[in-house]
Amino acid sequence: MIISHAHRFIFFAVPKTGTQSVRQALAPHLAENDWQQHALFGHARLPIPELAARQHGHLGVCDVVPLLPAEIWKTYFKFGFVRNPFDRFVSAYVFLFRRSLKQQPRGPEELVGDMNAALRRAPFRRRILVQPQSKFLEDEEGRLALDFIGRYEQLESDFEAVCRHLGIPASLPHSNPSEHLHYSRYYDDELRTRVSDFYARDFQHFKYSFQPDTK
Repeated sequence: MIISHAHRFIFFAVPKTGTQSVRQALAPHLAENDWQQHALFGHARLPIPELAARQHGHLGVCDVVPLLPAEIWKTYFKFGFVRNPFDRFVSAYVFLFRRSLKQQPRGPEELVGDMNAALRRAPFRRRILVQPQSKFLEDEEGRLALDFIGRYEQLESDFEAVCRHLGIPASLPHSNPSEHLHYSRYYDDELRTRVSDFYARDFQHFKYSFQPDTK
């Protein structure tokens, strides 16, 4: 999360939606009194003890609103990004298990069973990188509470739109190459159903669908 008093914005860092690239692009434009919270780059924490205690930067609307001055929440521009849940789940899984996958490489067909087994486990579902995107962007009444929600699939153009609104000349650094094939290669009917159910609110809000690889 970034709360910039200099540019009057709040950036919600939804996991696995290009947040590191966005942070890097915004960093040169932040003032000394702007607030950040993340687990990388020096383990910065917001100057709000209850939020700093979370020890990660993926804070949600319901985490922040009760502890932030009402005037800041009302007047600052609030934005974040989302990603197709089918793609995001594969990306999160590969990221979380990247070390073991490097030691014992597995093809997409082999990983389908592993992913089904993981999503059946409650501790895995509770991991911050796996949580539904709606969890970070909804208010207490289940409404999306941001002024702008961009899409990972068009991250560069949506981020440019944010920067134009904020009046800052930022551009995204080159993204790291994908660590996996097109997400559709990792699904069978069971996993597709499990992901659809677990991320039902995301599909409802953001209207994503399963798209096969056309390449």
